[in-house]
Amino acid sequence: MKQGTQQQLVERRERGTICHASSLYGASLEGIPLTAWLPEDGSADILVLASIHGDEAETTVVVSEALRCIPRGDLRSAVILCGNPDGMLRGTRGNARGVDLNRNFPTSNWSADPLCYKSRANDARDIALSPGAEPASEPETKALVALVARLKPRAIVTLHAALACIDDAGPSPLGRQLAARSELPLLTEIGYPTPGSMGTWAGERGLDLVTWEVEAASLYDLKDHHVPILIDLMTGRFDLEG
Repeated sequence: MKQGTQQQLVERRERGTICHASSLYGASLEGIPLTAWLPEDGSADILVLASIHGDEAETTVVVSEALRCIPRGDLRSAVILCGNPDGMLRGTRGNARGVDLNRNFPTSNWSADPLCYKSRANDARDIALSPGAEPASEPETKALVALVARLKPRAIVTLHAALACIDDAGPSPLGRQLAARSELPLLTEIGYPTPGSMGTWAGERGLDLVTWEVEAASLYDLKDHHVPILIDLMTGRFDLEG
């Protein structure tokens, strides 16, 4: 963790809007703009991504809260508040075509077989979703791949819910720091197959990707727990070298 003076934040009365410039990086299947918020110089060591699964909207709320606290000029990470807006509007894990975007990346282990997930903690993993007709078949996936190629971040942090862990195959210095700060267990594997995942895609390209699974809790508790950490992450206060 980098040391320095205490972080100055946006005044509370001004946190109702995002003060940072946005950039379009594509459009969803149904034409909703895909938006990233970028540092003023357009470069970013870290890409922070929320809601690639549309039924994990709490990650968007928490990341947005952190982004709105950061003063103009202090943002050091690229931030995507929602990687799957069509799914979020539907309340579905997949996109408008029913594709799980986090199984649609062009990886060596991508499979055309449907994948199953569970909607609640105690349910069976028996709800099937398509991984797409082919790798990167979905516009949301293609846009993310192109954005990463353009930004060339050193690491990606993608937020999910609600397994309450830090999943990092490395584990990287960033993953270890996030686990220590969040007091969530650090896992090097999630415990079930994830063919075509963004994590596998990043790893095959030598890029660190940390999956930050927030716990099942109220939005108020999630904000209290995770927003201060996200602010430090997005203002460059984590040491990627460890």
